[in-house]
Amino acid sequence: MARYTGPKSKIARRFREPIFGPDKALERKNYGPGMHGPSKRRGKQSEYAVQLQEKQKVKYTYGVLERQFENLFHKASAKEGITGENLLKFLEARLDNVVYRLGIAPTRSAARQLVGHKHITVNGEVVNIASFAVRSGDVIAVRERSKTLEAITNSVAGRKINKYSWLAWDADQLSGTFLNYPNRDEIPENIKENLIVELYSK
Repeated sequence: MARYTGPKSKIARRFREPIFGPDKALERKNYGPGMHGPSKRRGKQSEYAVQLQEKQKVKYTYGVLERQFENLFHKASAKEGITGENLLKFLEARLDNVVYRLGIAPTRSAARQLVGHKHITVNGEVVNIASFAVRSGDVIAVRERSKTLEAITNSVAGRKINKYSWLAWDADQLSGTFLNYPNRDEIPENIKENLIVELYSK
């Protein structure tokens, strides 16, 4: 399963956001990477550079590679509605993201690993494809024999109240239901999706 495996703190510092989860390196050095540190003067970015950076940020945030991302964008543009919002809705409906949002895993990369190792089921069937598109009404659960895994029990134990209105959580069964696609104002990520639409429109 292809995914980004490079240095995560460096990427987080580039965007100055904890896009891979809490990061102590980002807290210590809240400025871009490079040998010259925070004193380096950075020139004004071009419009294209700003748009490209926003696309890269979204790709790293959701763990999607270029071809997958482009396919999702075309799917979003073909769907009725606002293209940028459709794109985020499709990203939120990825199985690894839903597992993360439910609190079964502490990060998206951890969720991707759980899915890849066949610890997650969708409607009772094991699904090991992280990019699997979840639909309204689908029930995402921890596989019965995986419910005692320390990584899962620790994550669920630290789970707070359900923060997302488009998901329902059953703590006893370690399962959640994807109720519907979230509205744009319900997605907490700091993303300017209009820049991505402008980039692909060139």
